[in-house]
Amino acid sequence: SFLVEASSGILTMPKSENLVIATTAAAIGAVSAYFYFNSSKMSTRPAGSSVEVAGGERKYLIGGNWKCNGTVEANEALIKIFNEAGPIPSCVEVVVCSTFIHLSQLLTSLRDDVQVGGQNCSNTGKGAYTGEIAAFQLKDLGCTWVIIGHSERREGFGMQGEPSALCAEKCKVAVDAGLNVMFAIGEKKEERESGKTMEVCASQLEPLAKALDANDWEKVAIAYEPVWAIGTGLTATPEMAQETHADIRKWISDNVSPEVAKATRIQYGGSMKGANAKDLLAQPDIDGGLIGGASLKEDFFNVINGVPK
Repeated sequence: SFLVEASSGILTMPKSENLVIATTAAAIGAVSAYFYFNSSKMSTRPAGSSVEVAGGERKYLIGGNWKCNGTVEANEALIKIFNEAGPIPSCVEVVVCSTFIHLSQLLTSLRDDVQVGGQNCSNTGKGAYTGEIAAFQLKDLGCTWVIIGHSERREGFGMQGEPSALCAEKCKVAVDAGLNVMFAIGEKKEERESGKTMEVCASQLEPLAKALDANDWEKVAIAYEPVWAIGTGLTATPEMAQETHADIRKWISDNVSPEVAKATRIQYGGSMKGANAKDLLAQPDIDGGLIGGASLKEDFFNVINGVPK
């Protein structure tokens, strides 16, 4: 029942009806927000574009690791650059791995021919694991990839690093959850100088070979990242990188199977950028890159377009 005040002609209503209408409006707002959020999760990402390129024996895998970088505003600008960067060669698979809090931003606004992944996941399922992000949660959000075993996590940063056995366990959990994994390995400068490169890489691969079933390897790429070249500006020469990649492939052949070794993609991850990508990607056993600093710039697409044509 509405009332009209004689002095002002203003339409009013009793307080009880005000409360009902206000409550109803709040409920409608909450429902609207719910459907807006869920529709944004299912919204169509901008369409990508492709150019036909023959490629090599294995499809190249170019992963961007944004590490602990980015804000909503900065990401918007970078996503715009990527969305307008032109076609991706058909022989290349591209993934961007952002911080956990920015994954939804990528999954709703990044071009749809670039996959989205996490930079880590736990070895747990759901439960009382405060602060952990589980593989099934990344999958549920829409991610298709995750990085496991990056040297920064193996080494630790003000905390205990992750041992190789834990990295292998995480990889198995991620694969079982339906994710693809970029599994990082690599040696430090003093280990290379003392001739222990492959000894170190083998020690990081051994727990993985024990953890995975033969079919699991279809969802795993090995990212060889010489620790001494990550973020330092130093880069292994194409010949040095090829030698280690060939050794890794031989190790997989000897310790898993020749079939798995032939099919497994091995990425290079030591300061690859547009200026050196072409020479590195021309090597027969380098099947892509795990890119750090260059993935935060337009130069990321120079790496993508550096594949042999």
